Amino acid sequence: MSLENQTALVTGATRGIGRAIAKMFLTSKANVVLCGRDARSVDRAVSELAAETHGKVAGKAADVRNYDQVRALFEFADRHFGALDILVNNAGVGVFAPVSQLSVEDWLRVVQTNLDGAFYCSREALARFTSGTPRGGYIVNISSLAGKNPFAGGAAYNASKFAMNGFSEAMMLDERYHNVRVSYIMPGSVATEFGGHAPADGEEWKIQPEDIAEIVRMLISMPKRTLVSRVEVRPSQPKR
Repeated sequence: MSLENQTALVTGATRGIGRAIAKMFLTSKANVVLCGRDARSVDRAVSELAAETHGKVAGKAADVRNYDQVRALFEFADRHFGALDILVNNAGVGVFAPVSQLSVEDWLRVVQTNLDGAFYCSREALARFTSGTPRGGYIVNISSLAGKNPFAGGAAYNASKFAMNGFSEAMMLDERYHNVRVSYIMPGSVATEFGGHAPADGEEWKIQPEDIAEIVRMLISMPKRTLVSRVEVRPSQPKR
């Protein structure tokens, strides 16, 4: 399936995996709406991506934890490009600490961003994919190998990603006969600023954001009769 003239909305798209996905769509001649929490970062990403790709891109600041802001984001997308075809739920945060040291605020920030945000955005997308004459669409959720492999200090993040996987699979079953495909990607170590740490020298062994973007392209470009529901991806030669 060609991505040309398709409209994609990508959350958490001002940097890292989300930005790489947005750039992939633009170089494939899709229209892109991106969001992030900081308006200045959104404006900068829109300007830079437009200059790099000469594509049709718009952006709006939105905190996906806030349903009113999510609705405003999708209404913004409606006004700019009309019908929506693709949603990529990429926005995510991680706070890593033992449960005894994890604050209530940090727990809520992780779970509400990583899980509630995906629900709010999916709900808005599905309303557009299935209302009136169902036109269908594609939802890609960016999960993590932490959604199947718990680790010490990962209680909040593990919980959010285990839940994301279950949410994705149930939504796939709910919507498959409404011409909506749902996939989720579970990356391992990716060279991004996730967790507040910039990629360091010597981390070339890690997955690159562009690699995840290529997986998204592959999923969406599959014939409509075929669904790759889950992708696990990890560095081929991690540090020993």
